[in-house]
Amino acid sequence: MTERPARTEQPASHLRGVLDTSTVIMLPRITEPADLPAEPLITAVTLAELTVGPLVATTASERAARQAHVQQAEADFDPLPFDAPAARAFGRVAASLRQAGRKPAARAYDAMIAATAMSRGLPVYTCNPADFTGIDGLTVVAVPVPRQARAGSPPG
Repeated sequence: MTERPARTEQPASHLRGVLDTSTVIMLPRITEPADLPAEPLITAVTLAELTVGPLVATTASERAARQAHVQQAEADFDPLPFDAPAARAFGRVAASLRQAGRKPAARAYDAMIAATAMSRGLPVYTCNPADFTGIDGLTVVAVPVPRQARAGSPPG
């Protein structure tokens, strides 16, 4: 079976959109507001993924940084729930992934984020568009992330 690429669009083509977890994590590095929807939304699944971070951190400083990230997301967003319509959309997402030769269980969080977005007719904005490959009916907007400058090296 061949993987079908996600329907990918250029940023800022939608008023509202769901930011996946990779995008929420990268928000501090995204310098172009036009790369994001005017009304960015997150799902309860993304909030759940973020809450794992502090619990698996290996140092106190890493734990504190990840906890701050969770608290910022909680302050900035009112997460969309994974509700009955999202659960029904999840069936279509999982079937699409199987037909594309991908394992839905391995992509469970991404599949649930996709289902939540699809059930509301919203695109997913992601820094990792390949995570959503093979999901029929999902509009994916690739969000470019500027390279992070190394300490001591000039920007650019």
